[in-house]
Amino acid sequence: MTRPQNRQDRRSRPTRQTLFGVTLDALTMDETVQRCLDAVKRGEQIEIGMVNAAKLVNMRRDPRLAAAVSGCDLVLADGQAVVWAGRVLGVRLPERVAGIDLFMRLLAAAEAEGVPVYLLGARQEVLELMLGRIAERFPALRVAGSRNGYFEDADQPAIADAVARSGARLLFLGMTSPKKEIFTAGYGERTGAHVVHGVGGSFDILAGITKRAPAVWQRVGLEWFYRALQEPRRLGKRYLTTNTAFLLMTVRELIRRTPSALPPATSSAGSANRSH
Repeated sequence: MTRPQNRQDRRSRPTRQTLFGVTLDALTMDETVQRCLDAVKRGEQIEIGMVNAAKLVNMRRDPRLAAAVSGCDLVLADGQAVVWAGRVLGVRLPERVAGIDLFMRLLAAAEAEGVPVYLLGARQEVLELMLGRIAERFPALRVAGSRNGYFEDADQPAIADAVARSGARLLFLGMTSPKKEIFTAGYGERTGAHVVHGVGGSFDILAGITKRAPAVWQRVGLEWFYRALQEPRRLGKRYLTTNTAFLLMTVRELIRRTPSALPPATSSAGSANRSH
């Protein structure tokens, strides 16, 4: 199943920016929330892709992930390192739009507007804990349905149909990459949700299973390090590897974009170079 072809081409939008060959939407958090609420009001669909340093590295290694993310209607800078890399490379991204913060803003808006939501992802016990926390924080929120994120690929059509039957207008996917991106690409439209947002490990944070980095860690771009400290065996090597690769990507791109300081070659030298 492929995404519909009649949506506005993201590349034609004035807010677009290209970083490492990926088209990003240069939006603030407020602008993103408004874009999502407008989609609900108009009955349109927005699939949201989030990129951080690790995902941009993995997109170069995994063509299926790259296609799934690039095909989203909005692709946003979830990681502070992405915003900083953009500044270094002359690509304007106004601010980080963190997936979990967007998740919370949309839950609050959904409660205020009476918009039904569906929560898909995490282990069953984590999902139940999160639902309890959400009920306390957003007592008037209409939860149209929920399901854990442990299912086979063959189950995806039935799950998408269940979301559609629920009448949910906002669908949040608390699953890891690339599973959430591939589900969105293949079945986002089928769910009938007007906004499909992959929120990764946000379910675990809302459930109280893992802790989010303090605000000061977030501001200096060390949220990944805080996560690694909580799960060093699972995340330590992964973050070290991907962050190093991202730094190298940025340096290579900076070198590629920087004009050579050498004087232009003479016509004879140029001719000699071309002929040899």
